[in-house]
Amino acid sequence: MKILYSEKTIGRFTIGLPVVVWFTATLLAALLEISRGYGEINNFLIYRGVYEHTLQQVNLYLSYPSDYADSNHYGPLFSILIAPFTWLPVAAGCLLWCLANAWVLFYALKQLNLSTTQFYTVLLICCIEQMTATHSVQFNPMLAGSMLLAYTYVRDNKIVPATFLIAAGFLIKLYSVAGLVLFLFTDKKKLFVFSFIGWLILLVALPMLISSPDFIIQSYTDWFHSLIEKNETNIDISVASGMQDISAGGMIRRVFDMKNLPNYFITIPAALLLLFPLLRYKQFAEKKFTLTYYCMLLVAVVIFSSSAESPTYIIAVAGIAVWFAIHLPLNSRQVLLLLFLFLFTILSPTDLFPRTIRDGFFIKYSMKALPCFIIWLIMIKELIRGKYALPQTTNEYEKENLYRHSGL
Repeated sequence: MKILYSEKTIGRFTIGLPVVVWFTATLLAALLEISRGYGEINNFLIYRGVYEHTLQQVNLYLSYPSDYADSNHYGPLFSILIAPFTWLPVAAGCLLWCLANAWVLFYALKQLNLSTTQFYTVLLICCIEQMTATHSVQFNPMLAGSMLLAYTYVRDNKIVPATFLIAAGFLIKLYSVAGLVLFLFTDKKKLFVFSFIGWLILLVALPMLISSPDFIIQSYTDWFHSLIEKNETNIDISVASGMQDISAGGMIRRVFDMKNLPNYFITIPAALLLLFPLLRYKQFAEKKFTLTYYCMLLVAVVIFSSSAESPTYIIAVAGIAVWFAIHLPLNSRQVLLLLFLFLFTILSPTDLFPRTIRDGFFIKYSMKALPCFIIWLIMIKELIRGKYALPQTTNEYEKENLYRHSGL
């Protein structure tokens, strides 16, 4: 552990081995995919197409088989985010896109004010999952980072940038709607509401600067219909073939051969469980409670989404990693949970397992979701029954150290 957590000072900067591993692994994964040709960075080609089609004012959600496989499922605002990466040659733009995703998540984790040991633990837990997302040149690491940054900004009473991140994330990929729960954890509720509405209006209009109002309004309608169609396809396991709907619902549908089980049979009970911890409103002042609740939401938006793919799990794993980190040192049960997470969620898509096991078990039955679902239930139980109040102290220095040691 000393080797893993060792640090080296370069000028004014202190860099630990997990930081080097984090960015090196991302760089290697990106270069490997780029070296295999455009077919292996298909998602980045789709992303470029969002910007180009916004400029051309052609439907953002149709298939364009001559340009790339599959189709876009992100909101029109994504055209603004991806724009700078489309101005470069494809290989350079893709490489910088992957590194930008890794940096945003890294920066967000750094801003949580975890201790060095806690921070490095999170990086090491997330590193392989981050590589999985990078191999698919996915947007999910950046989304996970923006969601965590929203929490940090609310914690620090920076409501306007927090609501910007929530609104922007929501208008690109709906998962960021989870950030609205932060409204409950701030005493600046009016500012939260008005700034969120203001950002929504501004960000909906922003792509109109490179397109037209009519096209962007129509594109939001098209986006809504594309998400409905995608959900219907995802829950049909005969169509999705195991690569989509890697969720708690997908796991239930596949294990019990319930092909068309509606998602609301799973999401409604899950939503009720999500609400129970909020009855403990007196705990909202405790930062460890709010961080645990938010980490639990990062898991929930993935494991209860029919659109969840393997690369999406960087969002859930980031939340779980932070939860593990604030419980250091881990007890024996938590160590077993962490090993279970590595085997079934983090390592299951890799070549560590033979293809027959990977395809015939992990993918076929959406087993990647199982550890996350179990840990999510444990988080819920902890939030409902756990004690979060810190020991009373009149010494402000001691109190601050207690918060820091708790990862708050």
